[in-house]
Amino acid sequence: MPDRDGGESSAEILEAHREIMKVRGKKVVVCGAGGFIGGHLVNSLLADGAEVIRAVDVKPLDEWYQSSGEVENLVLDLKEKNSCLKAAEGAEVVFQLAADMGGMGFIENNKALCMLSVLTNTHMLMAAREQGVERFFYSSSACVYNGDKQKNPEVVALKEEDAYPALPEDGYGWEKLFSERMCRHFEEDFGLVCRVARYHNVYGPLGTWTGGREKAPAAICRKVIEAKASGSHEIEIWGDGKQTRSFMYIDDCTRGTQAILESEILEPINLGTNELVTINQLVALAEEIGGVKLQRKYILNAPKGVNGRNSDNTKILEYLGWEPSIRLKDGLAKTYEWIESQMLAGVTKR
Repeated sequence: MPDRDGGESSAEILEAHREIMKVRGKKVVVCGAGGFIGGHLVNSLLADGAEVIRAVDVKPLDEWYQSSGEVENLVLDLKEKNSCLKAAEGAEVVFQLAADMGGMGFIENNKALCMLSVLTNTHMLMAAREQGVERFFYSSSACVYNGDKQKNPEVVALKEEDAYPALPEDGYGWEKLFSERMCRHFEEDFGLVCRVARYHNVYGPLGTWTGGREKAPAAICRKVIEAKASGSHEIEIWGDGKQTRSFMYIDDCTRGTQAILESEILEPINLGTNELVTINQLVALAEEIGGVKLQRKYILNAPKGVNGRNSDNTKILEYLGWEPSIRLKDGLAKTYEWIESQMLAGVTKR
Protein backbone atom coordinates (compact mmCIF):
# COMPACT_ATOMS: atom_id res chain seq x y z
CA MET A 1 0.00 0.00 0.00
CA PRO A 2 1.56 3.34 -0.98
CA ASP A 3 1.99 6.02 1.65
CA ARG A 4 0.07 9.29 1.69
CA ASP A 5 2.56 10.80 -0.79
CA GLY A 6 2.33 7.87 -3.19
CA GLY A 7 5.81 6.58 -2.36
CA GLU A 8 7.01 3.54 -0.47
CA SER A 9 4.71 1.98 2.11
CA SER A 10 5.62 2.15 5.79
CA ALA A 11 6.33 -1.60 5.75
CA GLU A 12 8.78 -1.17 2.87
CA ILE A 13 10.50 1.70 4.65
CA LEU A 14 10.86 -0.36 7.82
CA GLU A 15 12.24 -3.31 5.85
CA ALA A 16 14.86 -0.99 4.33
CA HIS A 17 15.71 0.21 7.81
CA ARG A 18 16.13 -3.36 9.02
CA GLU A 19 18.75 -4.01 6.35
CA ILE A 20 21.15 -2.02 8.52
CA MET A 21 19.92 -3.49 11.79
CA LYS A 22 22.22 -3.09 14.77
CA VAL A 23 20.85 -6.27 16.35
CA ARG A 24 21.67 -8.68 13.52
CA GLY A 25 24.61 -10.84 14.60
CA LYS A 26 24.64 -9.30 18.08
CA LYS A 27 24.58 -11.35 21.27
CA VAL A 28 21.10 -10.72 22.67
CA VAL A 29 19.36 -11.47 25.97
CA VAL A 30 15.57 -11.28 26.36
CA CYS A 31 14.32 -10.80 29.91
CA GLY A 32 10.72 -11.82 30.46
CA ALA A 33 11.07 -14.33 27.63
CA GLY A 34 8.57 -16.69 29.23
CA GLY A 35 5.85 -14.10 28.88
CA PHE A 36 3.55 -13.36 25.97
CA ILE A 37 5.51 -10.55 24.28
CA GLY A 38 8.91 -11.93 25.30
CA GLY A 39 8.26 -15.33 23.75
CA HIS A 40 7.20 -13.79 20.46
CA LEU A 41 10.20 -11.44 20.55
CA VAL A 42 12.71 -14.28 20.95
CA ASN A 43 11.37 -16.01 17.86
CA SER A 44 11.21 -12.77 15.89
CA LEU A 45 14.82 -11.92 16.75
CA LEU A 46 16.02 -15.39 15.79
CA ALA A 47 14.21 -15.13 12.46
CA ASP A 48 15.89 -11.79 11.80
CA GLY A 49 19.41 -13.03 12.41
CA ALA A 50 20.09 -11.99 15.97
CA GLU A 51 22.20 -14.32 18.10
CA VAL A 52 19.88 -14.74 21.05
CA ILE A 53 22.22 -16.27 23.60
CA ARG A 54 19.82 -16.33 26.52
CA ALA A 55 16.11 -16.17 27.39
CA VAL A 56 15.24 -15.48 31.01
CA ASP A 57 12.08 -15.62 33.09
CA VAL A 58 11.09 -16.22 36.71
CA LYS A 59 8.46 -18.85 35.83
CA PRO A 60 9.34 -22.56 35.65
CA LEU A 61 10.22 -23.44 32.07
CA ASP A 62 7.12 -25.59 31.62
CA GLU A 63 4.99 -22.51 32.35
CA TRP A 64 6.60 -20.33 29.69
CA TYR A 65 4.22 -19.25 26.94
CA GLN A 66 6.87 -20.17 24.36
CA SER A 67 10.43 -21.43 24.54
CA SER A 68 13.07 -22.03 21.89
CA GLY A 69 15.56 -24.86 21.82
CA GLU A 70 17.97 -22.57 19.95
CA VAL A 71 18.78 -20.47 23.02
CA GLU A 72 19.83 -20.94 26.64
CA ASN A 73 16.64 -20.77 28.71
CA LEU A 74 17.25 -19.70 32.32
CA VAL A 75 14.82 -19.52 35.24
CA LEU A 76 15.98 -16.55 37.31
CA ASP A 77 14.35 -14.05 39.67
CA LEU A 78 15.50 -10.76 38.15
CA LYS A 79 14.50 -8.79 41.24
CA GLU A 80 17.84 -10.09 42.57
CA LYS A 81 20.94 -8.30 41.28
CA ASN A 82 23.06 -11.46 41.11
CA SER A 83 20.45 -13.03 38.83
CA CYS A 84 20.60 -9.95 36.61
CA LEU A 85 24.39 -10.18 36.40
CA LYS A 86 24.06 -13.81 35.31
CA ALA A 87 21.37 -12.89 32.77
CA ALA A 88 23.43 -10.09 31.19
CA GLU A 89 26.77 -11.94 31.08
CA GLY A 90 28.31 -11.87 27.60
CA ALA A 91 25.43 -9.87 26.12
CA GLU A 92 25.71 -6.93 23.75
CA VAL A 93 21.98 -6.16 23.70
CA VAL A 94 19.38 -6.58 26.45
CA PHE A 95 15.63 -6.43 25.97
CA GLN A 96 14.10 -5.84 29.41
CA LEU A 97 10.46 -6.94 29.27
CA ALA A 98 10.30 -8.75 32.62
CA ALA A 99 7.53 -7.42 34.88
CA ASP A 100 4.79 -8.57 37.22
CA MET A 101 1.71 -7.37 35.38
CA GLY A 102 -1.54 -8.28 33.67
CA GLY A 103 -4.80 -6.77 32.54
CA MET A 104 -6.67 -3.97 34.33
CA GLY A 105 -8.17 -6.35 36.89
CA PHE A 106 -4.68 -7.41 37.98
CA ILE A 107 -3.14 -3.92 37.82
CA GLU A 108 -5.84 -2.28 39.95
CA ASN A 109 -5.72 -5.00 42.63
CA ASN A 110 -1.95 -5.66 42.81
CA LYS A 111 -0.29 -2.25 43.00
CA ALA A 112 2.53 -3.34 45.32
CA LEU A 113 3.43 -6.33 43.14
CA CYS A 114 3.53 -4.06 40.09
CA MET A 115 5.73 -1.54 41.90
CA LEU A 116 8.21 -4.26 42.88
CA SER A 117 9.19 -4.53 39.19
CA VAL A 118 11.26 -1.41 39.91
CA LEU A 119 13.79 -3.79 41.47
CA THR A 120 13.99 -5.84 38.27
CA ASN A 121 14.42 -2.78 36.05
CA THR A 122 17.01 -1.13 38.30
CA HIS A 123 19.08 -4.26 38.83
CA MET A 124 19.00 -5.09 35.11
CA LEU A 125 20.27 -1.59 34.29
CA MET A 126 23.05 -1.97 36.86
CA ALA A 127 23.95 -5.42 35.54
CA ALA A 128 23.91 -4.25 31.92
CA ARG A 129 26.33 -1.45 32.77
CA GLU A 130 28.66 -3.73 34.73
CA GLN A 131 28.62 -6.42 32.01
CA GLY A 132 29.45 -3.95 29.22
CA VAL A 133 26.11 -4.20 27.37
CA GLU A 134 25.95 -1.87 24.34
CA ARG A 135 22.19 -1.29 24.04
CA PHE A 136 19.34 -1.68 26.50
CA PHE A 137 15.64 -1.76 25.55
CA TYR A 138 12.99 -1.09 28.17
CA SER A 139 9.31 -1.88 27.64
CA SER A 140 7.29 0.89 29.23
CA SER A 141 3.55 1.39 28.96
CA ALA A 142 0.85 3.86 28.00
CA CYS A 143 -0.12 3.64 31.69
CA VAL A 144 2.53 6.33 32.31
CA TYR A 145 0.29 9.02 30.81
CA ASN A 146 -1.40 11.70 32.88
CA GLY A 147 -4.81 10.42 33.94
CA ASP A 148 -6.42 13.85 33.58
CA LYS A 149 -5.90 13.56 29.82
CA GLN A 150 -7.81 10.24 29.67
CA LYS A 151 -11.14 11.08 31.30
CA ASN A 152 -13.12 11.40 28.07
CA PRO A 153 -13.88 8.36 25.85
CA GLU A 154 -13.43 10.70 22.88
CA VAL A 155 -9.82 11.12 23.95
CA VAL A 156 -7.29 13.19 22.04
CA ALA A 157 -4.49 10.79 21.07
CA LEU A 158 -1.71 10.89 23.64
CA LYS A 159 1.55 12.55 22.66
CA GLU A 160 4.81 11.54 24.31
CA GLU A 161 4.98 14.84 26.22
CA ASP A 162 1.59 14.08 27.84
CA ALA A 163 3.35 11.95 30.47
CA TYR A 164 4.14 15.19 32.33
CA PRO A 165 3.11 16.69 34.66
CA ALA A 166 3.12 13.20 36.11
CA LEU A 167 -0.16 11.55 37.08
CA PRO A 168 0.22 7.96 35.82
CA GLU A 169 -1.79 4.82 36.63
CA ASP A 170 -1.33 4.19 40.34
CA GLY A 171 1.19 1.43 41.02
CA TYR A 172 1.99 0.03 37.58
CA GLY A 173 2.16 3.39 35.82
CA TRP A 174 4.40 4.96 38.45
CA GLU A 175 6.77 1.97 38.25
CA LYS A 176 7.01 2.37 34.47
CA LEU A 177 7.54 6.13 34.61
CA PHE A 178 10.21 5.85 37.29
CA SER A 179 12.07 3.21 35.29
CA GLU A 180 11.94 5.37 32.16
CA ARG A 181 13.81 8.02 34.14
CA MET A 182 16.33 5.43 35.32
CA CYS A 183 17.04 4.51 31.70
CA ARG A 184 17.50 8.16 30.82
CA HIS A 185 19.96 8.77 33.65
CA PHE A 186 21.93 5.57 33.04
CA GLU A 187 22.47 6.81 29.48
CA GLU A 188 23.35 10.35 30.56
CA ASP A 189 25.59 9.39 33.48
CA PHE A 190 27.10 6.06 32.41
CA GLY A 191 26.82 5.96 28.61
CA LEU A 192 24.56 2.89 28.46
CA VAL A 193 22.52 3.39 25.28
CA CYS A 194 18.86 2.99 26.30
CA ARG A 195 15.75 2.88 24.15
CA VAL A 196 12.24 3.02 25.60
CA ALA A 197 8.90 2.14 24.00
CA ARG A 198 5.51 2.84 25.55
CA TYR A 199 3.40 -0.18 24.62
CA HIS A 200 -0.31 0.34 24.00
CA ASN A 201 -2.46 -2.76 24.73
CA VAL A 202 -0.66 -5.63 23.02
CA TYR A 203 -2.68 -8.73 22.08
CA GLY A 204 -2.48 -11.87 19.95
CA PRO A 205 -2.19 -15.67 20.02
CA LEU A 206 -0.08 -17.55 22.58
CA GLY A 207 -0.98 -15.11 25.35
CA THR A 208 -2.97 -15.10 28.57
CA TRP A 209 -6.69 -15.56 27.97
CA THR A 210 -7.95 -16.72 31.37
CA GLY A 211 -6.98 -16.70 35.03
CA GLY A 212 -7.25 -12.99 35.89
CA ARG A 213 -4.22 -11.50 34.11
CA GLU A 214 -5.71 -11.48 30.62
CA LYS A 215 -6.27 -8.21 28.75
CA ALA A 216 -9.46 -7.04 27.10
CA PRO A 217 -9.13 -8.59 23.59
CA ALA A 218 -8.36 -12.06 24.96
CA ALA A 219 -10.97 -11.79 27.71
CA ILE A 220 -13.66 -10.71 25.26
CA CYS A 221 -12.80 -13.52 22.83
CA ARG A 222 -12.97 -16.08 25.65
CA LYS A 223 -16.30 -14.75 26.91
CA VAL A 224 -17.84 -14.82 23.42
CA ILE A 225 -16.64 -18.40 22.88
CA GLU A 226 -17.95 -19.46 26.30
CA ALA A 227 -21.36 -17.82 25.73
CA LYS A 228 -21.66 -19.39 22.30
CA ALA A 229 -20.73 -22.86 23.58
CA SER A 230 -23.03 -22.69 26.61
CA GLY A 231 -25.98 -21.23 24.76
CA SER A 232 -26.34 -18.51 27.42
CA HIS A 233 -26.06 -15.77 24.80
CA GLU A 234 -24.99 -13.26 27.46
CA ILE A 235 -21.65 -11.53 27.98
CA GLU A 236 -20.37 -9.56 30.95
CA ILE A 237 -18.57 -6.32 30.13
CA TRP A 238 -16.51 -4.42 32.68
CA GLY A 239 -17.68 -0.81 32.79
CA ASP A 240 -20.30 0.71 30.53
CA GLY A 241 -18.60 -0.40 27.31
CA LYS A 242 -18.11 3.19 26.18
CA GLN A 243 -14.48 3.43 27.30
CA THR A 244 -12.09 3.64 24.35
CA ARG A 245 -8.73 2.03 23.57
CA SER A 246 -6.38 1.16 20.73
CA PHE A 247 -5.03 -2.39 20.50
CA MET A 248 -1.74 -3.46 18.89
CA TYR A 249 -1.26 -6.92 17.39
CA ILE A 250 1.82 -8.80 18.58
CA ASP A 251 3.57 -8.84 15.16
CA ASP A 252 3.51 -5.03 15.06
CA CYS A 253 4.82 -4.98 18.62
CA THR A 254 7.87 -7.17 17.97
CA ARG A 255 8.63 -5.37 14.69
CA GLY A 256 8.45 -1.97 16.36
CA THR A 257 10.42 -3.12 19.40
CA GLN A 258 13.37 -4.16 17.24
CA ALA A 259 13.24 -0.99 15.18
CA ILE A 260 13.16 1.26 18.26
CA LEU A 261 16.08 -0.62 19.85
CA GLU A 262 18.14 -0.07 16.71
CA SER A 263 17.10 3.58 16.25
CA GLU A 264 18.59 6.82 17.48
CA ILE A 265 15.35 7.78 19.26
CA LEU A 266 16.54 9.29 22.53
CA GLU A 267 13.13 9.76 24.17
CA PRO A 268 10.42 7.28 25.21
CA ILE A 269 8.24 6.68 22.16
CA ASN A 270 4.67 5.47 21.63
CA LEU A 271 4.33 1.98 20.17
CA GLY A 272 0.69 1.31 19.41
CA THR A 273 -1.97 1.66 16.75
CA ASN A 274 -4.18 4.73 16.50
CA GLU A 275 -7.28 2.68 15.58
CA LEU A 276 -9.53 3.86 18.41
CA VAL A 277 -12.50 1.65 19.36
CA THR A 278 -14.94 1.41 22.25
CA ILE A 279 -15.10 -1.76 24.30
CA ASN A 280 -18.59 -2.23 22.85
CA GLN A 281 -17.06 -2.16 19.37
CA LEU A 282 -14.43 -4.67 20.45
CA VAL A 283 -17.21 -6.98 21.64
CA ALA A 284 -19.08 -6.51 18.36
CA LEU A 285 -15.96 -7.53 16.39
CA ALA A 286 -15.58 -10.70 18.48
CA GLU A 287 -19.29 -11.45 18.02
CA GLU A 288 -18.90 -11.04 14.25
CA ILE A 289 -15.92 -13.40 14.21
CA GLY A 290 -17.85 -15.94 16.30
CA GLY A 291 -21.03 -15.58 14.27
CA VAL A 292 -23.15 -14.83 17.33
CA LYS A 293 -25.03 -11.93 18.89
CA LEU A 294 -25.07 -11.68 22.68
CA GLN A 295 -27.02 -9.84 25.35
CA ARG A 296 -24.67 -7.45 27.14
CA LYS A 297 -24.51 -7.25 30.92
CA TYR A 298 -22.50 -4.28 32.17
CA ILE A 299 -20.58 -4.64 35.45
CA LEU A 300 -20.22 -0.99 36.42
CA ASN A 301 -18.18 -1.57 39.59
CA ALA A 302 -15.55 -3.76 37.87
CA PRO A 303 -12.04 -2.46 37.09
CA LYS A 304 -12.19 -0.60 33.78
CA GLY A 305 -9.20 1.76 33.77
CA VAL A 306 -9.29 5.20 32.20
CA ASN A 307 -12.21 6.31 30.04
CA GLY A 308 -10.15 6.88 26.92
CA ARG A 309 -6.63 6.14 25.66
CA ASN A 310 -5.14 6.28 22.16
CA SER A 311 -1.67 6.51 20.65
CA ASP A 312 -0.45 9.59 18.80
CA ASN A 313 1.96 8.16 16.21
CA THR A 314 3.38 11.41 14.87
CA LYS A 315 6.84 10.86 16.32
CA ILE A 316 7.28 7.19 15.42
CA LEU A 317 6.33 8.07 11.85
CA GLU A 318 8.87 10.89 11.84
CA TYR A 319 11.64 8.69 13.27
CA LEU A 320 10.98 5.39 11.47
CA GLY A 321 8.64 6.17 8.59
CA TRP A 322 6.49 3.36 10.01
CA GLU A 323 3.71 2.77 12.50
CA PRO A 324 1.79 -0.31 13.70
CA SER A 325 -0.88 -0.93 11.08
CA ILE A 326 -2.38 -4.42 11.49
CA ARG A 327 -6.13 -3.88 11.71
CA LEU A 328 -7.89 -4.91 14.89
CA LYS A 329 -10.40 -6.99 12.95
CA ASP A 330 -7.60 -9.06 11.39
CA GLY A 331 -5.55 -9.53 14.53
CA LEU A 332 -8.59 -10.31 16.65
CA ALA A 333 -9.68 -13.03 14.23
CA LYS A 334 -6.32 -14.80 14.68
CA THR A 335 -6.52 -14.36 18.43
CA TYR A 336 -10.08 -15.68 18.59
CA GLU A 337 -9.17 -18.71 16.49
CA TRP A 338 -6.23 -19.57 18.74
CA ILE A 339 -8.18 -19.16 21.99
CA GLU A 340 -11.01 -21.27 20.59
CA SER A 341 -8.52 -24.01 19.69
CA GLN A 342 -7.19 -23.98 23.26
CA MET A 343 -10.67 -24.24 24.73
CA LEU A 344 -11.67 -27.05 22.38
CA ALA A 345 -8.50 -28.89 23.38
CA GLY A 346 -9.56 -28.73 27.00
CA VAL A 347 -6.96 -26.21 28.16
CA THR A 348 -8.33 -24.52 31.29
CA LYS A 349 -5.50 -22.19 32.30
CA ARG A 350 -3.12 -19.95 30.41
